[in-house]
Amino acid sequence: MIFGNIDNLAEYDFLPEKVQKCFAYAREHDLLSCGKGSHEIEGQELFFNRAEYMTAGTEERFWEAHRAYLDVHLILSGTERIDLNFIGNLSAGKYVAKDDFLTLEGEKNASVTLRPGDFLICYPGDGHMTGVQAGEPQLVKKVIFKVKI
Repeated sequence: MIFGNIDNLAEYDFLPEKVQKCFAYAREHDLLSCGKGSHEIEGQELFFNRAEYMTAGTEERFWEAHRAYLDVHLILSGTERIDLNFIGNLSAGKYVAKDDFLTLEGEKNASVTLRPGDFLICYPGDGHMTGVQAGEPQLVKKVIFKVKI
């Protein structure tokens, strides 16, 4: 996993070209004005999901991981905590290939609090629980770029 801010991209020039395209796209487009749902950039190789939701306690959230795509979470507005753990430290449930979705169970070993402009890149070995409230529940608007591995 990699945590950073879009204003400091010079520090992340080592990232793969497809991930760099995510940040370039974010800088060139008004993602807040995009409707909720899925938006293609390069077909199924690179696209993003525009999401809005209220953050909540961990009892209302769930663990997940992916095998076919990297997740690049980019916060547009609001504040959200994402709990993290390596999938080897969690109990794996069923993997649904058509959704690239692996359910997980267990405890966090770290958390990041994301604010507007912050990003978190989750690789296949990174279990993550999104949408956790950081303080009071609040509305989060974000994009999750999906980068085909």
